[in-house]
Amino acid sequence: MKILMLTPYLPYPLLSGGQIRTYNLLKKLANKHEVTLFSLIKDNDEKKFIPELEKYCKNVRVFKRSSKPFTLKNILKTTFSSYPFLVIRNHAPEIISAVEEELAKNKYDLIHAETFYMMPHIPKTSIPTILVEQTIEYLGYESYAQKAFFLIRAILSIDINKIRRWEEHYWKVCDTLIVMSEDDKKYISKEIKESKKIEVVANGVDTEWFEEVKKTKHQNPTLLSVGTFKWLPNVEAVEFLVKKVWPLIKTELPNAKLWIVGNAPTENVYLYEKKDPSIKVIGRIPDIRDAFSGADVLMAPVFSGKGTRYKVLEAMASETPIVSTSTAVEGLNVKNGVHVMIDNTEQGMADLAIELLNNPEKRKNMAQYGKKFVKNNYDWSLISDKLDIIYKRIGSK
Repeated sequence: MKILMLTPYLPYPLLSGGQIRTYNLLKKLANKHEVTLFSLIKDNDEKKFIPELEKYCKNVRVFKRSSKPFTLKNILKTTFSSYPFLVIRNHAPEIISAVEEELAKNKYDLIHAETFYMMPHIPKTSIPTILVEQTIEYLGYESYAQKAFFLIRAILSIDINKIRRWEEHYWKVCDTLIVMSEDDKKYISKEIKESKKIEVVANGVDTEWFEEVKKTKHQNPTLLSVGTFKWLPNVEAVEFLVKKVWPLIKTELPNAKLWIVGNAPTENVYLYEKKDPSIKVIGRIPDIRDAFSGADVLMAPVFSGKGTRYKVLEAMASETPIVSTSTAVEGLNVKNGVHVMIDNTEQGMADLAIELLNNPEKRKNMAQYGKKFVKNNYDWSLISDKLDIIYKRIGSK
């Protein structure tokens, strides 16, 4: 089956959840389908990663978007456009003509768009279109805006309304909408009243790859926070962890350490390390397994956004126990106290973390249950099979 895939990022290197998902699905489906990949890049230096993707794609083409999001040009365009900033920032007009030429030149069975803000690049066509929503964008921005100052909140609300309008529009116009969890499906079904067109293809994890790196011995009890800082819910989560939860843990365990790992840390995140020597901001790490191998517990105080979190799946695959909020594990069907420890308050999360750090046997049991759970339910081989079935059903119409 011939597929044209559009992504707002080059799916390699693996710096974000979106890149991890797309790369692994391309890798698993390469022998079953012929994929032509059109991706946005910020810098020409990213072109050096194209050969890695050509292993799994027939053709890979990249298109330049602005390297920095908040340019005067993008802001002015957004001000006078019905599109939100998210669409303007990820818009490359030359893709539209490139897609038109590609569709005229080659016969495709379907078009696969990652994120709703790639949909404006697709011309009117009879070819079935699949839209994949890795998260519900406007919900993440709404949560952030609620905590902002009044004037900023008022400005953000205008753009958030635009995001919602266009996100819901593309949910309706695509032929099939793929979401990350049953919870996401239920939520969107209420908004567009078209549950039959919505399929669940969750995020996954390469369990065999994580098994290659074992836990390392270390003296100090170590907690881990993981997540790219380009996604606002992750910024919110780290702030809550450092300011609310971490002081409570240190009171009971003065020798404890906190590692903060994730692509593109902000200046505020780096300040945490400068103010507190027990905190280490690692930022981008070449191999995420190295972070999990030296950590005793993953902390995931996520309060906003939709979709399943890679950090949770990766922690289970690496046999790292998890303390999280209910939002962080939403849609995963995990059992509280078996696969993860769940609490939505700072005191509750601190108490659970302390309990795990003081109880090696409990950590071991939870790690074993978590690893078995993720291997049986979220390995990429299982996830890719679900997508393959959808491809064949939609593409054969």
